[in-house]
Amino acid sequence: MTHTMAPDTIPPRGHRAKRISTIEAAAGVFCREGFAGANIDMIAAEAGVSRQTIYNHHGDKESLLAAVVAEITERCNARIFEVIATFPDHPQDLEADLIAFAMRFNTSCICDRDGKFLRRLIQSEGERHPHLFAAWREDGPARVWSALAARFARLAHSGFLDIDDPDAAARQFLALINADLHVRFMLGDQPSEADLRSSATNAVRMFLRAYGRRD
Repeated sequence: MTHTMAPDTIPPRGHRAKRISTIEAAAGVFCREGFAGANIDMIAAEAGVSRQTIYNHHGDKESLLAAVVAEITERCNARIFEVIATFPDHPQDLEADLIAFAMRFNTSCICDRDGKFLRRLIQSEGERHPHLFAAWREDGPARVWSALAARFARLAHSGFLDIDDPDAAARQFLALINADLHVRFMLGDQPSEADLRSSATNAVRMFLRAYGRRD
């Protein structure tokens, strides 16, 4: 026998559940409508919360966008650093190992749902609201560049690469592995596995032409 709960006995959603629901709904609405086109009533309806709940938790629409960026950045960083932990510090085949790493990075960190949300928000709102993305620049790219630079510095120290500026090398590596995918991202296309492999292969080979050791 199936028992149903009377409406007044259904336990209310907790603060964390409402917060997550609000962030997810706001991310979707901001990406779809843009900051100017989005409104709190629209977000509240999609989140299944009251507009007053959003005002109580976030204050206004601008603060809500900042909260969305911070939350998605934190989630993206968690996955990015999991992938960076697999960086080939002791490569058996430097080119093949870096291509595999680039594939993991793009698949897990760039082409996933959060990566798409963050990219769209930055492209559509970054120029109009740069102050809302200041924390993202420090907590996102700056941390990733620094962590990746340390890995490339170790490869150079071990004699695999010839690098004078690991920070520049890290930025260039990330730019290269996304170069072939950039137009697809702008058009909303989903790259295939073959596209990701081609992009990673082209990027790594170009990177090694610049930084590979020449004995």
